Amino acid sequence: MPAVSKGDGMRGLAVFISDIRNCKSKEAEIKRINKELANIRSKFKGDKALDGYSKKKYVCKLLFIFLLGHDIDFGHMEAVNLLSSNRYTEKQIGYLFISVLVNSNSELIRLINNAVKNDLGSRNPTFTGLALHCIANVGSREMAEAFAGEVPKILVAGDTMDSVKQSAALCLLRLYRTSPDLVPMGDWTSRVVHLLNDQHLGVVTAAASLITTLAQKNPEEFKTSVSLAVSRLSRIVTSASTDLQDYTYYFVPAPWLSVKLLRLLQCYPPPEDPAVRGRLTECLETILNKAQEPPKSKKVQHSNAKNAVLFEAISLIIHHDSEPNLLVRACNQLGQFLQHRETNLRYLALESMCTLASSEFSHEAVKTHIETVINALKTERDVSVRQRAVDLLYAMCDRSNAQQIVAEMLSYLETADYSIREEIVLKVAILAEKYAVDYTWYVDTILNLIRIAGDYVSEEVWYRVIQIVINRDDVQGYAAKTVFEALQAPACHENLVKVGGYILGEFGNLIAGDPRSSPLTQFHLLHSKFHLCSVPTRALLLSTYIKFVNLFPEVKGTIQDVLRSDSQLKNADVELQQRAVEYLRLSTVASTDILATVLEEMPPFPERESSILAKLKKKKGPSTVTDLEEAKRERSADVNGGPEPAPASTSAASTPSPSADLLGLGAAPPVPTGPPPSSGGLLVDVFSDSPSAVAPLAPGSEDNFARFVCKNNGVLFENQLLQIGLKSEFRQNLGRMFIFYGNKTSTQFLSFTPTLICSDDLQANILGSASLTHAHLSLQTKPVDPTVDGGAQVQQAVNIECVSDFTEAPVLNIQFRWEPRRGSSRSCWAQGYGGTFQNVSVKLPITLNKFFQPTEMASQDFFQRWKQLSNPQQEVQNIFKAKHPMDTEITKAKIIGFGSALLEEVDPNPANFVGAGIIHTKTTQIGCLLRLEPNLQAQMYRLTLRTSRETVSQRLCELLSEQF
Repeated sequence: MPAVSKGDGMRGLAVFISDIRNCKSKEAEIKRINKELANIRSKFKGDKALDGYSKKKYVCKLLFIFLLGHDIDFGHMEAVNLLSSNRYTEKQIGYLFISVLVNSNSELIRLINNAVKNDLGSRNPTFTGLALHCIANVGSREMAEAFAGEVPKILVAGDTMDSVKQSAALCLLRLYRTSPDLVPMGDWTSRVVHLLNDQHLGVVTAAASLITTLAQKNPEEFKTSVSLAVSRLSRIVTSASTDLQDYTYYFVPAPWLSVKLLRLLQCYPPPEDPAVRGRLTECLETILNKAQEPPKSKKVQHSNAKNAVLFEAISLIIHHDSEPNLLVRACNQLGQFLQHRETNLRYLALESMCTLASSEFSHEAVKTHIETVINALKTERDVSVRQRAVDLLYAMCDRSNAQQIVAEMLSYLETADYSIREEIVLKVAILAEKYAVDYTWYVDTILNLIRIAGDYVSEEVWYRVIQIVINRDDVQGYAAKTVFEALQAPACHENLVKVGGYILGEFGNLIAGDPRSSPLTQFHLLHSKFHLCSVPTRALLLSTYIKFVNLFPEVKGTIQDVLRSDSQLKNADVELQQRAVEYLRLSTVASTDILATVLEEMPPFPERESSILAKLKKKKGPSTVTDLEEAKRERSADVNGGPEPAPASTSAASTPSPSADLLGLGAAPPVPTGPPPSSGGLLVDVFSDSPSAVAPLAPGSEDNFARFVCKNNGVLFENQLLQIGLKSEFRQNLGRMFIFYGNKTSTQFLSFTPTLICSDDLQANILGSASLTHAHLSLQTKPVDPTVDGGAQVQQAVNIECVSDFTEAPVLNIQFRWEPRRGSSRSCWAQGYGGTFQNVSVKLPITLNKFFQPTEMASQDFFQRWKQLSNPQQEVQNIFKAKHPMDTEITKAKIIGFGSALLEEVDPNPANFVGAGIIHTKTTQIGCLLRLEPNLQAQMYRLTLRTSRETVSQRLCELLSEQF
């Protein structure tokens, strides 16, 4: 073996490591280490000055000892001295020791910073690279304060070598992640974007990571990166693997860079430039096409790299949510992965399809895979994949498949893993309520849910079923009969006893005429469960018994005997004892009229946000600022539930709202805290006392408004400071809209004040205002916090009621003050954002077609009704040029999204589209028939609408014509 010279290695270090490895015991190792530490300490303290090689060797030994788990309390100064060496190996060991052992509070940090600063200014690129690595590895706030201004200069300098640019980009990324407030935004930001055009792909890869992180917080600063990223991505995906030989991984050209560029593009909406947008679409289509090609290698690395690019491209398609063809193709591609032998691919496919299911364009395509997803739920071995299958079934559920999906979830629930049972229970409860057309099915579903997984049915679920039964007269008798039959099972879950006790106490009289469910039978059935229940359930049953005294006088004596028993009057639990004493006394001394008044039927509950949905959201974790992007693609699963009903008691509740409904959309608002606004003015200020002048509609507001005619969810408005997202749901003449206000900056919005503005033919019934009997549209809402933190979002709910048909939509005006931090974008200052009171107005997409309820009709019924609406005042027709490609599937999706039912095989011409529905208002219902005749050769449409009211026909025709 050749001798190791001082320049090539350290024999002493090699011998020491060999000695440590040869130790037979822990004690021998410690003894050898202590001996070496004593030797090193004596060398460092000796009079003789050590040369660089010796310092390097001893510092390496200390580093090795530290990595073995022993504390090192000396040698730091010697490591700092190595930083001033001109030899690479010595400097490298010095930086390594400092990166591992020196903390940010060290007294030597100033000396270290001086040495690092010298190396950053060195003409030797190797030394500069070592200094950048040290800054990134330590990453302390002190390092950021010292070098956050220097690193960007190195990054954008024209004479910097490629390897140093890579290190500088990653170093700056590290500093920005640890101390974003210390990294100044300046002239370098516009120059760093152009690194995406660099010839060295390593520099481009590092720059893409940096720009993506920076763009998430400062999107306007790096907006120009979109076109450059698209250009670079286009060159990669269209190149052969031989063109990028150094960056090709198993026949996939630059997969990591492709993923980073696709992720960068997800920071922005679709490009406005048609050329850039077209080029991006071509890239995405190419990626989807390559996924269909036979694999060029059987190695797993090839498929992993190829699929990584594919899934990131699908994420971008979902993020943009603007290309129907791409969305459907992405869905079909993911559908192929659902039965792939690789578990990870099945998981990722299910996860991506969950978000695809939220798009109006691809929802129907996702539904075609329902049988595959159900099969995965039954046969998949991996619990995480089964959970994603549950999530996808929940996302793809709508009125057409709700009963099938709920039935499959209930079937799976019997064998589901304990870790996900509670979540499945919540989702089944939400879907059963949201899509319940027949509420007898809803009652059966919830009782079945309690039977199968009673331990996982939270209080919110059985509270909710009681609330719905009480609020709906048509289901009360059926609910009483069903719970009576369910309680006859030998073993009943306690939650079923709670539901049964409450419902029979309120509506047991509806089934008392049947000898099989006589009053005494009902009482004995409930009391047979009494001793098996917990104290809260016993308390509820005692309340049911006193209700029976009022409903069924013939069982009064039997119930009094129970209340009079020692087990009740002398119960160890104070609550049970007090109820027994008070109920017994009440039944003894009160007259029949008093009993009937005190124990009258509980009034309907006022409707509020569903506690079931709130619990599900809580399980999923708190929302983040990126939820605004999610709001663009999430289908609303919101059901606006009610409060949690207490056990049946003797107190009466307030009178219910006359329009109380399952969705709770017409519920009366809470008592206002401030003075009501004037009902006479057209400008209705939701939150502030003295509104400022209202701004004109923001640029592009009309286009965004038109996009929402056939969809309910998405981003309504976005600029450099603010993003407004919507999620809405409508049923008959009622609706609820959630508005998300997102602060895209890093500083607070102050005096944040949204205001609703209504035209002459609209009036808004805002929170606290008097009811307007002649209003066309009634709106109820609540104030939001006037301060919106940087990077945060606030949510506002608007309850909507259509009183009569209307034409104009309300306008949402947002006013706030924004004070930018030092170093913010100059363009923001130039455009008037800096420190001024911002004023933004957008049209709120509340249109007449939102109150459409689809109606299925046979061909004969359709044309019979069509002839009945033949008066000239009832028909409106429009012939217009197609503005978009005439695609059959997209046309169908838009007609369904418009709100009407799409009637198949009704029109004699199969190329035509016909639909039917009913516009629901508070005062009337207006039937509507439509017929759309496309002419592919002339690229034109003829749209005909017939309704019983001319203004409705005119408005619906205007709205629908703009969609094609």
